[in-house]
Amino acid sequence: MRVLLTGSLGSIGRVVEPGLTRLGHTVLGADLAAGAAYQVDCTDPVAVDGVVADARPDAVVHLAGIPTESSLAEALASHATSTAALLEAMVRHGVDRIAYASSNHAVGRTPSRDGQLGVGTRPRPDTFYGVAKVAAEALLSLYADRHGIGAVACRIGSFLERPESRRALATWLSPHDAVRMFAAAITAPDPGFAVLHGISANTRAWWDLEPGRRLGYHPEDDAEDFAAAIEAQPETAQDRADAAYVGGPYATSAFERPAFD
Repeated sequence: MRVLLTGSLGSIGRVVEPGLTRLGHTVLGADLAAGAAYQVDCTDPVAVDGVVADARPDAVVHLAGIPTESSLAEALASHATSTAALLEAMVRHGVDRIAYASSNHAVGRTPSRDGQLGVGTRPRPDTFYGVAKVAAEALLSLYADRHGIGAVACRIGSFLERPESRRALATWLSPHDAVRMFAAAITAPDPGFAVLHGISANTRAWWDLEPGRRLGYHPEDDAEDFAAAIEAQPETAQDRADAAYVGGPYATSAFERPAFD
């Protein structure tokens, strides 16, 4: 399968590109920074259309975007506008599959005590970053219904080499499982619009993994392997605050800012 991978030079892209290649896919990287097969600003619909026309992909894995909190306008451009530009180009050039790097922050204000969360949990963003991820998911749903695109939104938890906090014991996504997740998202038969939780097979998971398993995502790693080392350190007030909501620190007052500066 020919795969156009946006954000190929980011932390997740640098893992997913060689991982998908090892699985036999032909991966064409696109990134704002120089060094990818295509250097492109994914918020520019004309430029994105040119890339899709040239790459002729069978599927798109969309990772590009500002990975932290920003202003409302910046977040919407980075995540929603870029997704719309890709979807429009996909329709124009007959590409019918996209896997999107959404985020746990789309539901980040949900209390972690609510038990294992299903994909039907109402949007509850914790930041403008989360709001933009909700908007991008809505676009995927629209284009799935309007144009028959298979669109899988992967709500990524904590993508790290290894979990580093008590919260990450619930939210960790390992590099190997990230590859498994995106491989499943671009090959699952007829997903329509679907959401899966982008975490590993964590014993303490806050999110239900069954929706991902139905799409062929079978994570193998477990943050519990690192629990003893993490819990050997004294629990702090920050640990407790980060564990109160699924969005962790993004759901605290430290990330509050006005919509218009």
